Amino acid sequence: MEFTLVLTLFLALFIGISLGLLGGGGAILAVPVLTAVTGLDASHAIPTSLLIVGATSLVSLGLHAAKKRVNWQVGLIFGLAAMAGAFLGGRLGTLVPSPVLMLSFAAVMLAAAFAMIRGGREAKDDDGSSRLPILKIILVGAAVGLVSGFVGAGGGFLIVPALTLLARFPMRTAVATSLLVITMQSAAGLQGYLVSVSIDWALAFAVAGIAVLGSFFGFWLAGRMPDRGLRKGFGWFVLVVALFVAGGEFIALLP
Repeated sequence: MEFTLVLTLFLALFIGISLGLLGGGGAILAVPVLTAVTGLDASHAIPTSLLIVGATSLVSLGLHAAKKRVNWQVGLIFGLAAMAGAFLGGRLGTLVPSPVLMLSFAAVMLAAAFAMIRGGREAKDDDGSSRLPILKIILVGAAVGLVSGFVGAGGGFLIVPALTLLARFPMRTAVATSLLVITMQSAAGLQGYLVSVSIDWALAFAVAGIAVLGSFFGFWLAGRMPDRGLRKGFGWFVLVVALFVAGGEFIALLP
């Protein structure tokens, strides 16, 4: 049990690094760690992940905001729509079997990964917000929130591609704005789960504390990587984890 806890806390560092560097990926790591290493079932790992990711994202958001990388207008509109979707997703997630949750998680990650690796037109110097209508922000935000609340992800693996590919945000602006949205919708998704699920608060806060430390290193790296490399690195990271999660679930379903 002690080794399992130490390993969980060690991996929490990478959860924080991912959030600070990529503005997402925290839950992509947290859910598998909590299920495969810590031994939680998906219905408990997902709300625990939402708490860890939400707390870490809040700290990382403050770091990026100090560098004036956050688009507050788009982030708040997107985040409010995502919160509504995440609460509904959290409620629906309690009604679905664990294998379905995890395979849904992997499928959405694969789609996001291919979109980021393929990429699109390069972002301009501005943040692209003037080219993204408010109605589209609301619709995309609600859809991202629904999916992320359902599968227990903070949503960065969907938010960052949405902001870079649809709004053509520079990667660093997308990362920083994603953290604002993740903080908001993680709180909403967690509330949706806590209506009917209890979590191990001591474990959640311990992992979150270590993840916050990792987020400082991720933030430092984010300011030193080229935009294109950051985007493609995000895509490949998500692709590898998606294949790992899907493979694990298919193996578990074999007789």
